Amino acid sequence: MKPDDPLLRILACPLDKGPLHLLPATAAASAAAAATAAKDGAAAVDGPEESLYNPRLRRRYPIIDGIPQLLPSSGEQVSDEEHETLLARVAENHTTAGATSGDHMVGDDTGRPGAPGTAA
Repeated sequence: MKPDDPLLRILACPLDKGPLHLLPATAAASAAAAATAAKDGAAAVDGPEESLYNPRLRRRYPIIDGIPQLLPSSGEQVSDEEHETLLARVAENHTTAGATSGDHMVGDDTGRPGAPGTAA
């Protein structure tokens, strides 16, 4: 899924209806997925880490073959350590892309606790 995909502007967390942050696959994850796919003779697909993240509830929703899996049962709860890592990735995505208008985020940044840039 691309950061400028229009679909990202209308998606929301199925549990709290708040904004989600796009977490593109990391370069290492993409390389590992491509290597595995090449070894198995399959076509390479999106990296296993591509997902949408809700920092307020600390839930990550996978994106499989470009399709966000937004059923409440599809989301996975992340640990405190992983939450910190994901918040760093969200912040990195915003600064490296020069995101000033929510390019990597679904909805608006409400400043609620747990949102990037706010005290958790």
